[in-house]
Amino acid sequence: MAHDNPTWGEERIAHELSLKLGIRVSPRTVGKYVERGEPRGRSGQRWTNFVRNHAQAIVACDFFVSVSASFRVLYVFVAMEVGSRRILHTNVTAHPTAEWTIQQFREFMACDHPYQFVIHDHDAIFSARLDFELRGFDVRVMKTPVRAPTANAYCERLVGTIRRECLDFLIPLSEAHLKRILHEFVRHYNRGRPHSSLGPGIPEPPQAKLPVGPHRHKLPAAHYVKSTPVLGGLHHEYGLEKEAA
Repeated sequence: MAHDNPTWGEERIAHELSLKLGIRVSPRTVGKYVERGEPRGRSGQRWTNFVRNHAQAIVACDFFVSVSASFRVLYVFVAMEVGSRRILHTNVTAHPTAEWTIQQFREFMACDHPYQFVIHDHDAIFSARLDFELRGFDVRVMKTPVRAPTANAYCERLVGTIRRECLDFLIPLSEAHLKRILHEFVRHYNRGRPHSSLGPGIPEPPQAKLPVGPHRHKLPAAHYVKSTPVLGGLHHEYGLEKEAA
């Protein structure tokens, strides 16, 4: 209990044991078994707990690099909603500036957006001017600690997924070509790719309900599986289609 709930004090743990498990011990006894250190019940909320508790209101963003066939270095900006894992925006540039980056936020943060926090690292691209401008979007900027990529783990995981499932197999010919590749992958990621962390689920699940078949191991009557290629056949999406009469 002490490990799983770092904000609980000895008295809180003693009450939990007594009321729910029937184990009656004093807070002083509990204190003998918990790890020594800072007084329990006084520490702040863990970063992982904060992100999990506010996931629906957090936008995580980052830059990563892609190299074109002509060895031109291109910078990719990506922003995601942590709660749904939905990619909100991507764009590509060869020369990232503060004004360009601010414009990216303007493109996906409408005036009535539901977000309260933006997470980014200490990269020089995320300048002090950018953080100042973001206040005008009514969001609070949360900078991750230096050399702590796990503090932005959701976005780091997304960048790894884009590389492993897309850019490791495709060589962009130009900036425009890379934009087209990412546009198609983002559509697949948001609407066609199952995410285990969602249950499994899909960030933008289809509205239509699946037809119910007579047996859970058989397709519904008069339906067949339709395969749709993504990125030239690198991936495929599958769905049920009704057979023509």
